[in-house]
Amino acid sequence: MVVIAAALCVAGAVAAWQVLGAREPAPAVSYTLLDGSKSSTEAQRGKVLLVNFWATSCVICVAEMPQIASTHQKFKSRGYETVAVAMDYDQPAAVARFAQSRALPFGVAFDKSGEVARAFGDVKLTPTTFLIDKQGRIVKRYLGAPDFAALEQLI
Repeated sequence: MVVIAAALCVAGAVAAWQVLGAREPAPAVSYTLLDGSKSSTEAQRGKVLLVNFWATSCVICVAEMPQIASTHQKFKSRGYETVAVAMDYDQPAAVARFAQSRALPFGVAFDKSGEVARAFGDVKLTPTTFLIDKQGRIVKRYLGAPDFAALEQLI
């Protein structure tokens, strides 16, 4: 399982990419956070939302998590929300330990059925991150770690 997960982790040389043209609507998906609460992309309308698909076995994912947390803390008072979606091949206990040990300041969901990843275009590679505007449209997609200075400018 670790070999498969490591193979799905995006190599560090992969640059962030974006969809050009019209902003497409983000999928309407529901998810359950590790604390048992439920939320959805629809419930986040009116906020800028960062959806980060990650895995505990992905070196880049683990390395970028402090910057994701810092960005969340910087903008949360201004209508910004973050949800980190752990991939279905990850181990629930490892996801929970990671989130707790890092005191992640945002919601963490475990996508045990893979439904959330499928809704976002069948995400397989980690990290894959989506920035969604207040109207629920995808502004940018990142494959690999985002350029956080540019991300903050978009937010």
